[in-house]
Amino acid sequence: QVQLIESGGGLVQAGGSLRLSCAASGRSSSRFAMGWFRQAPGKEREFVAAISWSGFSTSYADSVKGRFTISRDNAKNTVYLQMNSLKSEDTAVYYCATKMGVSTVEAYNASLYNSWGQGTQVTVSS
Repeated sequence: QVQLIESGGGLVQAGGSLRLSCAASGRSSSRFAMGWFRQAPGKEREFVAAISWSGFSTSYADSVKGRFTISRDNAKNTVYLQMNSLKSEDTAVYYCATKMGVSTVEAYNASLYNSWGQGTQVTVSS
C-alpha cells in the first residue's frame, strides 16, 4: 500500500495561483501513474489531471486545460499540480491518487485508482 500526503492548499483570490504537492511513501519500487481529483461541497468527486509513470503523458479535464499543469519528480516520489488563473468554481478538496498501471489510459475513471490521500482544501475567493 502506498501512503499519499497532499499539501499546498489554501485560500487564494480569483486569478491567483497555487501549487499542490503529493508525496508518496511505501512500496517505492512500484511504478504507477498518478492523478488528481477534486470534490466540491454537494458535488461528486471529479477528475482533474493525471500523469503517466514516465511523465511523458498527461491528461486533463476540459475545465482545467490551459490553466493547470501536472508534473512529477520520481526521485522525490512527488507529484505536483500547478494551478493558475484560479476561479471560484475551482474551490474543492483536492485529492491525489495512485492509478493501477503506468499509463494515463482512462485516467478519468476513479475506480482505476487504488490509493488516495486525505485531501487538501483549495478555496478561491471571487
